[in-house]
Amino acid sequence: MEKQQRSMRKLMFPLQITLLIAVTFGVGVLFGTQFSSLQAQGNSTELTTEAEEAFRPLFQTYNLIQDQYIDNIEDSVLVDAAINGMVEALDDQYSNYVDAEFFGQIEDNLSGQIEGIGVTIQENEDGVIEVVNVLEGTPAERSGVQNGDIFIRVNGEDVRGLNTAELATIVRGPSGSTVEIAFSRDGEEIELTIERAPIEIPNIETEILEGDIAYIRMASFTSIARDQVNEALAELDPNSTNGLIFDLRDNPGGFLSTATEIAGMFLEEGTILIEEFGDDTTNVFKVDAGEVIQILADGSERIYSDNAAFTDLSVPVVILVNERSASASELVAGAWQDNGTVTIIGETTFGKGTVQLQNTLINGAGLRLTVARWLTPLGNSITDLGVTPDIFIPLSDEEELALNPGEDPQLDAAVEFLLTGEIPEAAVDPAELEAETEE
Repeated sequence: MEKQQRSMRKLMFPLQITLLIAVTFGVGVLFGTQFSSLQAQGNSTELTTEAEEAFRPLFQTYNLIQDQYIDNIEDSVLVDAAINGMVEALDDQYSNYVDAEFFGQIEDNLSGQIEGIGVTIQENEDGVIEVVNVLEGTPAERSGVQNGDIFIRVNGEDVRGLNTAELATIVRGPSGSTVEIAFSRDGEEIELTIERAPIEIPNIETEILEGDIAYIRMASFTSIARDQVNEALAELDPNSTNGLIFDLRDNPGGFLSTATEIAGMFLEEGTILIEEFGDDTTNVFKVDAGEVIQILADGSERIYSDNAAFTDLSVPVVILVNERSASASELVAGAWQDNGTVTIIGETTFGKGTVQLQNTLINGAGLRLTVARWLTPLGNSITDLGVTPDIFIPLSDEEELALNPGEDPQLDAAVEFLLTGEIPEAAVDPAELEAETEE
């Protein structure tokens, strides 16, 4: 299979942001595709005569800052600011610039494994960063880190006032190296020296639910997600149960290549998605016999992935989605829905229907630019619309916060549907719900 560069995109959601110092950097959408020809066209550092003339005020500004400004400013700071300004001028929330230090973390996040200590963190209501989950079998657990520990210092540096991404940057490091962290715990200061190690992203959760229902939850479309799901399916053996629930709620997306591979699980043959470019040309992605075929605008075809084997389940499948299921999650939900292979239950998804190309700049930073829109197999756009589930089970933020531990109305509805084959009592008509909201 031809090796091609993946592209990615980050999208922040208005919800509690968590960060695995060993794993991920927040709630992000990283949606990839391959555009080697586009990269070749735009990867030059040479400027046309017209561009050189247009950018002369920029170079003049740089020289004036160097000659006249009262303080010394590093060139890298000015370069980052200039690039950020150009990208912001696009007025596109999905095109962005990421500096070299943070960009390396983003690439690690979707590799399925990075090097760190193994905790999930968040900024609490007091504005300090605390541990909310210690991953099993990690250096953090072995060193005695506990949920609720608050970061005070890292390697002697006061980290109060840093955000989660900045903290992650200084806590992560090469496997085998150590990091000294001072925590506040119940009013006392705890100092720990922790040896960093490789830590696998906890991406898949499996369970056999009451009623003998197989359950898989996937957190994001990492580069190894299809292999992880294959292992989960082998472990659960859904054909020996009463049905399968594949939970994509709160899944912000990931690699396009992985999304097409996942789509092949419940689609033996057919169209997965259509890419639509600014010049009105299109690429079509289809799956056939476990291979994803990319049909280019000129009619030529190439194998995009050979890891899209059909699962051939004999039991019904439900896909759970919510308003925070985005990008790649919406792609697979739309593909399965249009092809009529599964039943989708939950809430209307986020509505991200564009494709971004990731470029690695010569300074090691990353530049993501929107290059295409994607459509469902029937040609439907989900941009700002999302994918509407077959069975709508609303759950507002307030209702979700009020739930007791273990309560999950949407999951209960999925189980009810699989066991009875009937529309759950909790289901509502989304049009009626929208009308009530407008009133």
